[in-house]
Amino acid sequence: MWREALLAQAVLNGKTNGYLHHPQLLRFREQRLAVGFIAEYLRAVHAEAVRRGYQFAAERVDPSGTRSHLTVSRGQLEFEWRHLMAKLGTRDPQRRARLATVKAPQPHPLFRVVRGEAAQWEKGTAPTNEPLLSTRRKRRAAESGR
Repeated sequence: MWREALLAQAVLNGKTNGYLHHPQLLRFREQRLAVGFIAEYLRAVHAEAVRRGYQFAAERVDPSGTRSHLTVSRGQLEFEWRHLMAKLGTRDPQRRARLATVKAPQPHPLFRVVRGEAAQWEKGTAPTNEPLLSTRRKRRAAESGR
């Protein structure tokens, strides 16, 4: 996450030719203060890393900033959670098992959750995109006779 976000910051600052078309960059590029948003994103990642005992180089974060927030749809958050859990299933099954009890993942502090589906730019988000909380939704639908 840290290295990818630093690379995104370099892209937004026009300092690299790689990573230019990564779909996740869209959420930052669409903002007037794109570099400020990625810098705020990195500051929060750095703070969490420090809390966990890691030593990330804070001086690599652009000095720009913003007091605003970005929005992320509930569907996008759920999509990213499923993606993370799938990766952890192969890379770190013990961590995946610990996280399996999380009912509703919390977003990065920069984001505010709004209603909606996963972003269209995400790979694998065809109309069959099954929500994370599908059992509760299915139960409500069944109870209401739909």
